[in-house]
Formats: sequence, structure tokens, C-alpha cells
Amino acid sequence: MNGKRIRHQQTGEFHFVTFSCYSRRPYLSTPSAAELFEDALERVRQRYLFAVAGYVVMPEHVHLLVNEPRRGLLSTVIKALKLSVSLRSGRRPFWQAHYYDFNVSSHEKFVEKLRYIHRNPIHRGLAAQPEDWKWSSFRHYQTGIRGTVEIESEWTARERGWKLPDWMRDLRPSPPHPRSPNARDRGHPQMKAYSYEIGATRRMWLSVRMDSSITGNTRAAYPAATLSSETRTRG
Repeated sequence: MNGKRIRHQQTGEFHFVTFSCYSRRPYLSTPSAAELFEDALERVRQRYLFAVAGYVVMPEHVHLLVNEPRRGLLSTVIKALKLSVSLRSGRRPFWQAHYYDFNVSSHEKFVEKLRYIHRNPIHRGLAAQPEDWKWSSFRHYQTGIRGTVEIESEWTARERGWKLPDWMRDLRPSPPHPRSPNARDRGHPQMKAYSYEIGATRRMWLSVRMDSSITGNTRAAYPAATLSSETRTRG
């Protein structure tokens, strides 16, 4: 074992990402610091072109549920996001050097991670209900209201007429790199990622519709993931 972190990127999957403030210090505990992070996240999202399915800003760490960017690698996105917050806050060091990255390869795991994100403030005793914590994507899922960060959800998809975002519709796979004629043909990874990403996004929306019809709740996308049992409405 060499102790190196192994990351699986350019897979076309969503990623559950976590990173912490330096020495777990509560640098994000004030409203201004949390709002600064949200603004930085949206700026980076627009620059690198990726979808944010969920997030929460905690006093000393952050959770994100995002897909892979059109421009660059996810690791580049995280580096740019952390650097932006650090420079604008004036704190150095602001972040721990590394981050945790989990590939979300199924709808069930997507729901699990999104629910974990939105209930994290409750588990920490910072809020009684998910909607009580301002600095997360939960309120968007509950009401459809747009916040600082654009969330890829049933609400935003519906506003586009269930079409993909412009940047994803324009996405084209890069041409294959030259390779040895003796190499085993496993398919071009960029082509696979391109097809998987678009397919996964459409399946996510379909799952949203199915989940809403099962629970009788159209207030929020992924109601089973975002709403507690006490606040869910069953028809």
C-alpha cells in the first residue's frame, strides 16, 4: 500500500464530496461565511459547468452532491472552490488539504446521500427540521425557490421543459486518442462518460416523477430523500 488516495473521475457519475476547514475549525459558522461559500460555489459551477444536486454548509465542513464538470476535472473544481473561499475570506490556511470523494452509481445511493446532506444539521443538533437550516439545498427542494446556488432538481428541469441544461445539450465527446492496434477494445471512456451522464440525468428526473407519484407529494423532488417522516405528506 502506498497510502495514495484513489479517485474514480471521468466516469459520468454523480459524486458525494466532503471537505473540512483547517483543523476542523468553525470558519463557516457565521452567516457571512456561509453565504460567501454559496456565492463561490455558484461562480465555480458556472465557470466549470456542472450540476449541483445538493449541498450543505456546516460550521466546519461542507457536503456536496455534484456531477462531473464539462470543463476540467472534479478535482480542479474543488481546488478552485477552496481557493476562492480562502482568498475572499482572508483566512489562511482555510481548508484541510484533501477531500473525500464517493462515486454515486445508483438512484438508491443518490437518495441516501441527498438525505444525509439535508439531515446533517439535525444530526448535529443545529436545527430541528431540515428547512430550519438556511445554508443547504433543502429549501429549494421543498419550495422550488431559487437560492444563490442553482440546484439541478425537478423544479429546474420542469422550468426547462424537462430538457437538459444548455451546456449539457451542447456536450460532445472528445475524439478518441490514438492507441496501439494491439490494445484491447474496452470502449472509449470519454464516450462512455458522455452517454452515462446524459442517461443518468434523465433517469434522475424520471425517478423524481415516480417518487412524487408514489408518495403523493409534489412539493419537492426526491421527497423520500429530503423530507423527514414527520414532515412528509402522503396522499
